[in-house]
Amino acid sequence: MADRKAENIAISGQPQKTIMEFETPKKPKTNKYALGCAMLASMTSVLLGYDIGVMSGAIIYIKEDLKISDGQVEVLAGILNLFSLIGSCAAGRTSDWIGRRYTIVVSQVIFFAGAILMGFATNYSFLMVGRFVAGVGVGYALMIAPVYTAEVSPASTRGFLTSFPEVFINVGILLGYVSNYGFSKLRLNLGWRLMLGVGAVPSVILGIVVLAMPESPRWLVMQGRLGDATQVLNKTSDSKEEALIRLAEIKEAAGIPMECTDDVVQVPKRSHGEDVWKELLVHPTPAVRHVLIAAIGIHFFQQCSGIDSVVLYSPRIFEKAGITSSDHKLLATVAVGATKTVFILVATFLLDKVGRRPLLLSSVAGMILSLAALGFGLTVIENTHHKVMWAVALCITTVMSYVAFFSIGMGPITWVYSSEIFPLKLRAQGASLAVAMNRVTSAVISMTFISLYKAITIGGAFFLYAGIATVSWVFFYFMLPETQGRTLEDMAGLFGNFKWKFAKKNNIRNKEVNDDGNGQVQLGTKG
Repeated sequence: MADRKAENIAISGQPQKTIMEFETPKKPKTNKYALGCAMLASMTSVLLGYDIGVMSGAIIYIKEDLKISDGQVEVLAGILNLFSLIGSCAAGRTSDWIGRRYTIVVSQVIFFAGAILMGFATNYSFLMVGRFVAGVGVGYALMIAPVYTAEVSPASTRGFLTSFPEVFINVGILLGYVSNYGFSKLRLNLGWRLMLGVGAVPSVILGIVVLAMPESPRWLVMQGRLGDATQVLNKTSDSKEEALIRLAEIKEAAGIPMECTDDVVQVPKRSHGEDVWKELLVHPTPAVRHVLIAAIGIHFFQQCSGIDSVVLYSPRIFEKAGITSSDHKLLATVAVGATKTVFILVATFLLDKVGRRPLLLSSVAGMILSLAALGFGLTVIENTHHKVMWAVALCITTVMSYVAFFSIGMGPITWVYSSEIFPLKLRAQGASLAVAMNRVTSAVISMTFISLYKAITIGGAFFLYAGIATVSWVFFYFMLPETQGRTLEDMAGLFGNFKWKFAKKNNIRNKEVNDDGNGQVQLGTKG
């Protein structure tokens, strides 16, 4: 009866109140400890961003200094993405073995070595060795940062916090562009080496700073360290009650009986990953199959819509648009980096307010329009023998609008979404597969852009990207359910039956006020 009374809200002889007055809870404040952990972990993504940004300008001087062809430029620019596959695939097993935090440290050590090698490279082959080592480090960082951030974040701000890796990728890109402009004033054989070598500095700082972070509570539970996990959850949750709920859900996912409350418990014996891969790839349930398709699909389309072509080759795009001065081209790329960074910051505040789906779909729609307009502008310029100022202005504007629309939705949501939808025991390996798809697609796009625009014209290349982005919009609409406000252990019900569109309606219906006809107003409870 007590529970019944707690669930019912009766109003008699008083002015009727609206439903919003009954069920609008006070929004919890952002947990500063979880915020700090997410920021530190996500800063590792600066490495990838810096490498992408700095390479866009450095290849101009590398080509001139080392006398390499356009084909070698394409390989040099995009090969890091393939090398990062090794890191992203190894990071899943490594993070399950030594923990999420120490895996982040490993990523910084590897990237440091790669940056030093690139900075001291004396020829193309030496430079490729440095790209290989740096790529492995980037792969580690790309996989582990979103997973760690998702696992320490409370549900109320998980979208906000898990978008941080993409924020810092954009910060890194901007820093790379600024580095290009700053070091371009030095002599030819020194400038590009400093551009690449300076990347070693943040990796040293980050490798030390992340040691101050706590370990992921979910990894701690998987090791049977319930006492340590409880301490972390108490610090990273919005309330003690939420910490207890999160602990119970993680224990259930890990197969630990609820009655086990000791600080250290025996965890049911698990295989060394073989069963995980079988469950993920060989015999997946309908829900796991849907999750895998959604995660791999969103990563594929993020890169296939041409973002790396714009970011890596923006100086060439601006040159094709009619900007011939090297200084002006580099300054224009700095503007691209600044635009991406500003709009990714805007996106972080919208993710947990607007939701993943509306932001993603509107973002992709804007990208489609921008790509089509950019293709049109470049086609006009390419087929006109005199300078067409309105077409030049259109190209510059649409490059900026494209990266803005990408950064406000497609960029951050890809990492947020794929890191939160996998079940606990499949999360590390599932995230590794998603990141692997991201890197392979990125490599293909960045290593073929010059050849592509030579084959079908540069305007045609962007029309092609616009077509791919249109297909991605349809995929997202039908395959990606809304995950806003759900706990990580509560995702399974959204996937597998493709009836997720009705779940939201049912939840709203459950919350509606039911009038019993006697002036009593009741709030329905969740079924």
